[in-house]
Amino acid sequence: MTNNKELMTDTLWKQGELIEVNITDLSDTGDGVGRWQERVVFVPDTVPGDRAVIRLVHVKTTFAHGKLKQLLKSSPHRIRPSCIVADKCGGCQWQHIDYEYQLVAKHHQVIQALERIGGFIQPPVNPVLALPSALSYRNKATYPVGLSAAGNVQAGYYQKGSHQLINLNQCPVQDARLNPLLAQVKQDIQKQGWQIYDEQRHTGIVRHIGLRIGRRTGEILLTLVVKDWNLAGIKDQAQEWLKRYPDLVGVCLNRNSQRTNSIFGSETRCIAGVPYLREKFAGLEFQVRPDTFFQVYTEAAEALLQVIQSQLNLQGHEVLLDAYCGIGTLTLPLAKQVHQAIGLEIQPEAVEQAILNAKSNQIDNVSFVTGKVEKILPQLEIKPDIVLLDPPRKGCDRQVIETLLANQPQRIVYVSCKVATLARDLKLLCENGVYTLRLVQPADFFPQTAHVEAAAFLVRSHTDKGADTFTKTQI
Repeated sequence: MTNNKELMTDTLWKQGELIEVNITDLSDTGDGVGRWQERVVFVPDTVPGDRAVIRLVHVKTTFAHGKLKQLLKSSPHRIRPSCIVADKCGGCQWQHIDYEYQLVAKHHQVIQALERIGGFIQPPVNPVLALPSALSYRNKATYPVGLSAAGNVQAGYYQKGSHQLINLNQCPVQDARLNPLLAQVKQDIQKQGWQIYDEQRHTGIVRHIGLRIGRRTGEILLTLVVKDWNLAGIKDQAQEWLKRYPDLVGVCLNRNSQRTNSIFGSETRCIAGVPYLREKFAGLEFQVRPDTFFQVYTEAAEALLQVIQSQLNLQGHEVLLDAYCGIGTLTLPLAKQVHQAIGLEIQPEAVEQAILNAKSNQIDNVSFVTGKVEKILPQLEIKPDIVLLDPPRKGCDRQVIETLLANQPQRIVYVSCKVATLARDLKLLCENGVYTLRLVQPADFFPQTAHVEAAAFLVRSHTDKGADTFTKTQI
């Protein structure tokens, strides 16, 4: 027990007061969870097993958010972070938690969402699929740019819960080959005298530094996100960057002139080199541009794809529909194992890349359609045997769910980066007995954070067992 005189011992519940709590759980946002006087307290930077003094910072009737003030007892799962600014930077939430326990927590997070939101009883959830490397895994990093009090160019992530920039020269979760560029590009921006964007005044030009690397090829793209194209000297500087970094294949500008939290705008120009990098994935070669979606942990995405392939046990006669297909990352490897594949994608640029990727890999049994999934899906004349869903964090539009329930494809694979919306949509698909949830395979695409990817496998409830059902082999 702390001797701090501010410590609350009665039923008061006031902002700024101190309380003593045991941390017993982790929330899906990464905060530690404790209870005081039967009320829930969410506390960043804590671990189940910690006993701590907490200062209340946001107080509601039944719950509060707190800040760690004093650690009285450390959890056995607490470790020293790999990053010197881990307690400040908002890029990672869990560097202070040992990796094995991170996986346990993510497994629990998936089960809890399926039970509480989806209404599933004892959902069939496999252990989290994880690779040995929990650091230096990110193939993409996009850093906001700012100025220090002394006027020096900075780049990093925002401090937790604020818009205060934490300056970084390296990041332990991004591919280590990108670190030299992060430190030097800031100096070059300073040397060029380019104006740094001010989000309050909507002035200045340079907004973000974007770095992307092909994990298998080593090719690197450097992108500056700017408010307008007027960046004096950028062509000469781009050529200098290409000479300095042998693995740098392209320097691009992306224009975002809007007052928005979105990083990229709609137009990208290549200043030097090529506007894409090459990456090898699942035995295929992909072109990846600065502003199109590609999973940030290449090897983990490939491992989950292998689970999907194993579970589908494709025989070569199936028709596969990949909704939200992006540049064809999952569509193309699966197309090689089916009779016909169709990809749906809202971004024209991504569809253009998907078509190029199919052609370069000599895959000719796949077609791509541009538009909203909820608009295209009800109009398709072809009825797929298998539908692959990989929507954004908000999940599927209700029209997508209703169309699937009406058309009843034999199998559905739902890949999700937000288990709350996954559980919501699975409930809609399964609640009337049309589909049965056979398996959920979580995968750790985002080590050191609270995020977890998951693939759910559904089979139409009246489908005969055999080639049209998922294998029961546990991965």
